[in-house]
Amino acid sequence: MRIFRFLRRDSRPGWRALAGAVVLGVAMASGQAPFGLWWLSLGALGVLTGVVAAEARRAQRLWLGWAAGLGYFALALFWIVDPFLVEPEIFGWMAPFALILMCAGMALFWLFAAALAGLGHGRAGRVLGFALGLALSDLARGYVLTGFPWALIGHVWIDTPVAQAAAFVGPVGLTLMTTLLAAMPLLARGMRARLALAVVTAAALGGLWLAGEARLHRDIAGREPPVRVRLVQPDADQALKWQGDMWRVFLERQITLTSAPSTQPLDLVIWPETAVPYLLGETGDLFERMIAASGGVPIVTGIQRAEGTRYFNSLIAIDATAEVTALHDKSHLVPFGEYIPFGDLLVPFGIRAFAAQEGFGYTGGSKIRTLDLGRAGQVLPLICYEAIFPQDLNRAVGQADWVLQITNDGWFGDISGPYQHLAQTKLRAIEQGLPVVRVANTGVSAVIDAKGRVVGNLALNTQGVLDADVPPSLDRPLYARTGDLPAALLLCLGLGGLLLRRRFAD
Repeated sequence: MRIFRFLRRDSRPGWRALAGAVVLGVAMASGQAPFGLWWLSLGALGVLTGVVAAEARRAQRLWLGWAAGLGYFALALFWIVDPFLVEPEIFGWMAPFALILMCAGMALFWLFAAALAGLGHGRAGRVLGFALGLALSDLARGYVLTGFPWALIGHVWIDTPVAQAAAFVGPVGLTLMTTLLAAMPLLARGMRARLALAVVTAAALGGLWLAGEARLHRDIAGREPPVRVRLVQPDADQALKWQGDMWRVFLERQITLTSAPSTQPLDLVIWPETAVPYLLGETGDLFERMIAASGGVPIVTGIQRAEGTRYFNSLIAIDATAEVTALHDKSHLVPFGEYIPFGDLLVPFGIRAFAAQEGFGYTGGSKIRTLDLGRAGQVLPLICYEAIFPQDLNRAVGQADWVLQITNDGWFGDISGPYQHLAQTKLRAIEQGLPVVRVANTGVSAVIDAKGRVVGNLALNTQGVLDADVPPSLDRPLYARTGDLPAALLLCLGLGGLLLRRRFAD
């Protein structure tokens, strides 16, 4: 088949070229948290775009795109091995295979981008085609096979003023801006023309930076009196959490932290994901003990619950009388981590070991809805993985005052995973114009304002509490109202224009 011709040895670039593409991909990933080297990422992207566009042979471009993606995802997603190292004696052998397969699979999206480069006519056309293709691949990663929009190219701007543009164009729009900035100097012929376009590119980036700074310095009108919350971070090591009686140790630690004195009255106490080690309905007098520790302040906590043979990863609110007043079941589950895709379809054939309806894995909840937490306001609840999907927040039912994310980042290691997860939560704040309160088991717990700035946090791998006022919200930004549709239409128009120009040129 023609689609597989690029696999032939004579269609493959030399090993030096492939190794160079891998290195460029690694350099691009250095812009992701916790490194934040956006300038290196942007420069590497420009070089990679030039390398791919200079290759007139399609098979060679596909190989170069895939190799660059392999390097990019190897650095950006190396934390994926950490869940397998929680119980290394059982699952450790799977870690390298998981990393290799994940990176090789994600790199196929960059192979797709390199294929789209061929829609352009000539070198300049291939430059634009690759730039648009990378943005389209980031868009596709958010939706294909339930989506995995982690470490998008545009995420390199999250800790800079440029990220404020996400309020208008979203994460895919940030990626498109990035790929076009990297491509712009390559569109001209001759050194003088390229230098001129490089100056224009620098001016455009400077304009975005200054516009972001201006937005960051605009005041936000606050709610009086503000909602005051307590974040409880128990630092329950995932490798120890369910060992022997350690679950009891961590539970008592959370109760002790909850009972710590506060300098100002609290409106809400928040525990992290799966903080309660019992199923809902089997907690005995635990809720009464929790409320007694909080002094009657309502508590939100993560818990698991069951309906027959089905299990749910849930968030509940407990009022001053220890009654459950609100419930959210995690709706966007982790494939192969919390459930096996299509596992329920195998039950009629007698295969039950992969079926959520048989108790193997979680069942997803319904669409995200705001929860009424009384004095604490209308809250948009998220559990862990749900925070990486902006489209789910855009479709949430109800108008929220703030976003609450509970998570257990103890699975993600200590180097990049928790910080990348936190970075995406900052971006959700900018896109929604809502403050985010993030409570993590091992950290990083944080209070984030509506412009994505961390105003208070508890460091990774520490235990403690953070008492803070929930920052005020903004009017709903453009991206929260339009989602990815404008970016998708712009990408389609751009690629369609390249295709038409090629046909007329031919």
